[in-house]
Amino acid sequence: MAAATMVAAGMSGARRVGTTSERNRALFEAQRKARRGPTPEVFFAKHIDNSRIVKADDPERRREMRSFSAVMGILFLLVMVYVWQHFSAIEVGYHVESQKQQVEALREENRQLRLTEAQLTDPGRIDRIAKQLGLDVPQPGQVVRPDGSMQNAPVLAQASAPVMQ
Repeated sequence: MAAATMVAAGMSGARRVGTTSERNRALFEAQRKARRGPTPEVFFAKHIDNSRIVKADDPERRREMRSFSAVMGILFLLVMVYVWQHFSAIEVGYHVESQKQQVEALREENRQLRLTEAQLTDPGRIDRIAKQLGLDVPQPGQVVRPDGSMQNAPVLAQASAPVMQ
């Protein structure tokens, strides 16, 4: 307060200046002249006891805060649902890609197994191995298949009359 009156008093004696920097310089000089000496200004801390103050209840403010909290809660819930769906979609995408890679690996393994089976069941190869082991061609009626039919068994010729329609 005292500084404001000193500044006002200093300005009344000072001439009007045009630019801001000149005005600030003039105010500073006026404040410096108004000081009583080289001693700085001293401020004292004032301790205020607010322990006896009771806040007045404001039902309108309470209603506004409840509304605001409800709206923010709903907004937070919606954002969390969106984030959950987004991350779930990303996770499903990774799962689909890993399943595609697994299917491709199983297809390659199946192709390799079919190739191996074709090589192992080649009749020429089986015949060569059998001859190396000293095996001979089976006699008629010697081979019995699992379905009950016989291989190289004598077959009786049968004739059937053609059916006229």
